[in-house]
Amino acid sequence: MKDIESLDDIKILVNKFYDRIREDSLLGPIFNGIIQDRWPEHLEKMYRFWQTVLLEEHTYYGSPFPPHAKMPINKKHFDHWIGLFSETVDSLYAGEKAEKAKWQGSRMAEMFQFKIEYYQGNNLKPLI
Repeated sequence: MKDIESLDDIKILVNKFYDRIREDSLLGPIFNGIIQDRWPEHLEKMYRFWQTVLLEEHTYYGSPFPPHAKMPINKKHFDHWIGLFSETVDSLYAGEKAEKAKWQGSRMAEMFQFKIEYYQGNNLKPLI
């Protein structure tokens, strides 16, 4: 298998991953309920996010946390998300950038989980 090398590789990864998410019994109802018919817009943001992170081509501008702040999710959801993400990466790619994608995804899930628990536990709203 080859490594993640281009925006086309990222699109393949993102599309396959979110196809799995949409069909997943735990995560699908949450994502489909929030994103509804805006999947093309969401996928485009994800392409740009991962292009910036993995290829160091700065095309994503934004803050990824605020849209997740009020989602009804907890550790179980994050663990499942990272499992699906890592499996998807491993099914398509191998190499330094593939490993970075899994590490970055895990790191992001951990940070988002911590922040969501903090805001929920203290009845706070993130500044957006």
